[in-house]
Amino acid sequence: MRFSRSVLAASAVAALAMGATTALAAPASAAPNTTPQKVCGSGYKTVNSAAVGSLGTVYLTYNSTNGKNCVTTIRTNPGTARDMSAWIYVSDTDAGDQDYGTYTSYAGPTYVYGKAHCVDWGGSIDNVYVQVYGSNCAALREHRVTFTR
Repeated sequence: MRFSRSVLAASAVAALAMGATTALAAPASAAPNTTPQKVCGSGYKTVNSAAVGSLGTVYLTYNSTNGKNCVTTIRTNPGTARDMSAWIYVSDTDAGDQDYGTYTSYAGPTYVYGKAHCVDWGGSIDNVYVQVYGSNCAALREHRVTFTR
């Protein structure tokens, strides 16, 4: 009888330990499964970002080797596909790129040559939209707009 109790006690401790490990591991699955550099490319560095409410972040990145900017919108909690977008525009060259669709993790990448130019960029997740105008223009101040539809 004594052996049975110790086996039961050991089993109970093991089950509790497994449950604790599972409980501690669960939040890791809520973390984004990508980064702006994974989406845009290894030569791109984040130069600006804007929160899309609590749903995610739009990132503006720049590659000094090729002079291009890249924008991607990354969800905070990937999962079921949702309407998302990422876009970038350079008004003085009339160049732009956009990506709109239904995605589980991120929208983009979108690219435009932006060396020595002000850029407008933004993105959305569901009905939350972020727009940044006149960004990365040296001494000029950018203008940010966040709205829902």
